[in-house]
Amino acid sequence: MTELKGKTAIVTGASRGIGKALASTAASLGINVAIAARQEGPLKETAAEIEKKYKVKVLAVPCDVTKLEDLENLVNKTKEKFGSIDILINNAGVSSQYPFEKQPIEDFEKLAHTNYLGYVRLIRLVINDMIERKSGTIINMVSGSTLCDPLPRSFIVYSSLKMGLRAFSKALFWEMRDRGIKVTSLLPGVTDTDLTGKLEEITADSSRLMTTEAIENAVKFALTVPANVCPLEIAVINQQTPWTKPVIPYKQEHPEK
Repeated sequence: MTELKGKTAIVTGASRGIGKALASTAASLGINVAIAARQEGPLKETAAEIEKKYKVKVLAVPCDVTKLEDLENLVNKTKEKFGSIDILINNAGVSSQYPFEKQPIEDFEKLAHTNYLGYVRLIRLVINDMIERKSGTIINMVSGSTLCDPLPRSFIVYSSLKMGLRAFSKALFWEMRDRGIKVTSLLPGVTDTDLTGKLEEITADSSRLMTTEAIENAVKFALTVPANVCPLEIAVINQQTPWTKPVIPYKQEHPEK
């Protein structure tokens, strides 16, 4: 098991939901954390809560992951306080559920910058220091929807961007594996958080939703495997995920020959 106590992790989207849970998971392993989110108030509350509970150092940095200058500030502030960045947990995300022809065009840029470019840019900002030290862990929050072919209805812009992130993460692993850097993708099912609250068709039946616990355990596994092991992808799917419904109904009306 890799020694984690005293190492530093950045966790984005960390003021609530999955991100807060994952920042707490890292802290429970003795890792100091820099947590980032857009809203400063909830972020500071989360920082105080984690610091008090786990007795680690916590830095709260307001950050909009769609803005390059905010990402640069996050990296610089983290290095100023902790010296290095050993772990990056890319979690920030926005969701949007519409039939494609009804989806607001302005959604596209927000989804792309948050769910794909924000991840890639932040990795680019931390990876050269990891290469220099020949050590580092990158964990990207992808989506269980990328396991579906075709992608789930009314979710295709979000899911296709996550498909791109999944492909990028896998390719990055192959580029970085000989440099001591691990890259892991998490593919969670629909989880009971604020992010999924607006997905009315998917979340109508609460029994289909996961809690964050399974995702926390997946991250803990990724962080604690032996140094020569990298979980490339971890899919954690709720047993009753609605995404497993057939996209095309089994019973259809067919024209007569």
